[in-house]
Amino acid sequence: MDKMKMESLNLTAANIEKIAALFPNCITESADENGKLKKAINFEMLRAMLSEDIAEGDEAYEFTWVGKKAAIAEANRPIRKTLRPCPEESVNWDSTENLYIEGDNLEVLKLLQESYLGKVKMIYIDPPYNTGNDFIYRDDFAVSADDYAEESGQLDEDGNRLFKNTDSNGRFHSDWCSMIYSRLMLARNLLSDDGVIFISIDDNEYDNLKKVCDEVLGESNFVANIIWQSTAGSNTGTDIVTVTENILVFTKNRAAFTFDGMIADEQSYKYSDEYEKERGKYALDKLDRRRVGSHYSEALNYPITMPDGSLRYPGGTSERSDEGWNYLWSKTKVEWGLANGFIEFKCNNGVWNVYNKRYSKIDNEGNLVERTIPFRNLITSDQSNTAQGTAEMRSLFEVRTFDFPKPSGLIKHLMMTAIRKCTDALVLDFFSGSATTAHAVMQLNAEDGGHRKFIMVQLPEKTDESSEAYKAGYKNICEIGKERIRRAGAKIKESLAKEGTDIRHVAEHLPTAKQLELVPDVAVPVIPARWSTDESDEKENKEMASSLDIGFRVLKLDETNMEDVYYTPAETTQQMLLGFESNIKADRNDLDLLFGCLIDWGLPLSMPYRSEQIEGVTVHTYNDGDLIACFDRDISESVIKTIAKRQPLRVVFRDDSFADSPSKINVSEIFKMISPDTRVKVI
Repeated sequence: MDKMKMESLNLTAANIEKIAALFPNCITESADENGKLKKAINFEMLRAMLSEDIAEGDEAYEFTWVGKKAAIAEANRPIRKTLRPCPEESVNWDSTENLYIEGDNLEVLKLLQESYLGKVKMIYIDPPYNTGNDFIYRDDFAVSADDYAEESGQLDEDGNRLFKNTDSNGRFHSDWCSMIYSRLMLARNLLSDDGVIFISIDDNEYDNLKKVCDEVLGESNFVANIIWQSTAGSNTGTDIVTVTENILVFTKNRAAFTFDGMIADEQSYKYSDEYEKERGKYALDKLDRRRVGSHYSEALNYPITMPDGSLRYPGGTSERSDEGWNYLWSKTKVEWGLANGFIEFKCNNGVWNVYNKRYSKIDNEGNLVERTIPFRNLITSDQSNTAQGTAEMRSLFEVRTFDFPKPSGLIKHLMMTAIRKCTDALVLDFFSGSATTAHAVMQLNAEDGGHRKFIMVQLPEKTDESSEAYKAGYKNICEIGKERIRRAGAKIKESLAKEGTDIRHVAEHLPTAKQLELVPDVAVPVIPARWSTDESDEKENKEMASSLDIGFRVLKLDETNMEDVYYTPAETTQQMLLGFESNIKADRNDLDLLFGCLIDWGLPLSMPYRSEQIEGVTVHTYNDGDLIACFDRDISESVIKTIAKRQPLRVVFRDDSFADSPSKINVSEIFKMISPDTRVKVI
């Protein structure tokens, strides 16, 4: 039976395999540090294969800094870590599909590479702005020994991977670029082909972030820089006051992504006719336009008979004009419009005009349509502002637990542009902070009945001992984020179930920036809405409340489940082996091992599972047979056959679950006979 590797994906090795598929003649072998042969790239041969398109010399257009090569190498380097389940801090552990992961986001992103490769529809991050007063990550994990890490400055005296990047640092911008570059490399892998990423940033690192994104995500995949007027007034700046931030928008593949438009204002459709029930109300558009040059068409310069029998040419004349006027519809289309009620005539001071009806529910071909208009690259403070974010947190915690949190309305606005129609989208935020993104996902699901899921990742940064958050009992940022999701989720669900919110007609009533200036402690409602007393609406909302996922599984980054001997057999003598009873650490339980196997096998971490007793041993079944695991010792042959008869896709046992090698061979033979398509591994 194969042995599970129990380490994150080696992206360098994966990239070599991709090159091998394209250029097999460029693959060779070289010896690693232990003398073991491994695949390698023959760069001279690769250069020969691409000789006409290789940039020579030092006059190539590129963006570089001190530490860039190390950042690339770090992103590709595998790690021996795991994510340990924490059901006691979770909400609805057994049923939720949401994740809250505590740990360094670079390492977490590495562990998620196989489980969520190409599965994330939208990423939103709010990374450190590098103002000279905030903290960024140290990312040199090449040597894992804690004593060396502390001596080399990777960790502070408390073991934290953060440092204050002041502008006196000679690598002030370089350190920040390295930090964001490696994370975006890994994040790009997780985006689906039709995925999108939004990144908040201010002016300090905007230029560098744009260049990094151009390189990692592709310049052709840049969509827009959304300007967010985060505040109506500011104390930043002396000559020119800064009241805006930036939100960079990139897609994974611009050709594959379609943004959702903003639903058109129903008030613009003000006319009614006998077709209103099926077509909705309508607006009027003039049917003729003046055309210039090649846009003019002789075929569209024809007369239409008015209700009084007179003829009207485009442009309003009774005779053919040579000034370039055209109708927008052909003669045949006009005849169809007249027969089906899509044309309207109006007479003003004896002059006739002809219009086509633009209905709210159907297009001018009679097909059902959702009328939308494009979002703009400007979000004003009246729509969303930082004061709302602070007030929102205060309404949940009654104290100021977080400085300058983004308002959930801002993130929801971005979601409306990208995943309004994708109601089962997976949303990732690996700079989770106060968990605003999770709040926004639950809010949007509550409003439209969606089943979007979130993955939040946050380093458990300690709160300042003088802060209100610390005094309220929140010792690190993760405690604030998890509690925010609990409280916001409970409020959203309670409002849906008890108040009868009409989710089909939700209206925003967040206070404006001016109102918040006048009443700074105003509580922002978690579900701003127009209330409805309709019994059918109330029933629908109660059903939606019962199905709304406000839970999350807490997982915590930790050292591997395996003892060092598991990874370094070449350095282990027979005498040393006699001292090991197991290659699994003594403090790890079945759930730790199960989730370690999920990561290793690349399975999602949010699926349902069950545990049962079969002949005195515990058997875990994940997602109805995607994986079956048993980590007990002395597993009987009858239990093995019972598992095999269920025909799971994957099975994993402990290496010491069997007495000897013949027993392992027997297990393999049982699966070959009963369930030949099952992949069997041991840890």
